[in-house]
Amino acid sequence: MTEVLAEELLAAIGLVRRHLRRSVGRPFPLSALTDSQAELVRTVRRNPGISVAEAAAELGLVANTVSTLVGQLTERGLLERTPDESDRRVARLTLTEPAREQVEAWRDRRTALVTRTLDDLTSDDRAALRSALPVLAVLAERLHPLEEQQRKVRT
Repeated sequence: MTEVLAEELLAAIGLVRRHLRRSVGRPFPLSALTDSQAELVRTVRRNPGISVAEAAAELGLVANTVSTLVGQLTERGLLERTPDESDRRVARLTLTEPAREQVEAWRDRRTALVTRTLDDLTSDDRAALRSALPVLAVLAERLHPLEEQQRKVRT
């Protein structure tokens, strides 16, 4: 029974993501990026000033991998790396202004499309989605690679 739920959930999430991608596409600076590079850009957009180590933890990657991605994205003019004011060994990451504007415009288009679609649902359907969000957040947290590693260490 749980396996069927897992398959149905993954199918529904995948379908939502594919329809959004087909309707809105990817923002121009992300269109030619690998999935890992695009995910790092999105992480930095949500967390301006994040360190390489913090981004690695957020993405469930090792810091060396994120450092490589940062170098690639810096070369492409999408990320800026600046030394931390209190610890110059730490690099803080921000999007360049052109990259930030394009990613924000893309996010706004996605949000507008989902908002319009949600408005077409019944209030009961919107309430059902709203009530599922905390459970989805818990599921996402438990799927996070670092959370999984920590659970294994605790047991």
